[in-house]
Amino acid sequence: LDGNTLAEVRLSTDLRTEYGIDSLELMAIGAQLERVLNVQISAEELMEADTVGRAVELLAQRKAGRE
Repeated sequence: LDGNTLAEVRLSTDLRTEYGIDSLELMAIGAQLERVLNVQISAEELMEADTVGRAVELLAQRKAGRE
C-alpha cells in the first residue's frame, strides 16, 4: 500500500478483497503488529478479522489483556 492508498483505508476496509492482500501478506502484517504491540494473536483469529476495524478491535482486546 502506498502513501496515497493509506489515506483511503477505513475501519470497514477489507484488505483482502479491496486491495488484494493474500493470506501470507496478512500473516506478515499480523506478525509485525504482534511485535510492535507486544501481543499474541492466532492465525485463525487474524484470518477471521474480515475488516481493518475488526483487526483493530481484536488487537486492542489483546493489548488490554482480554480475549
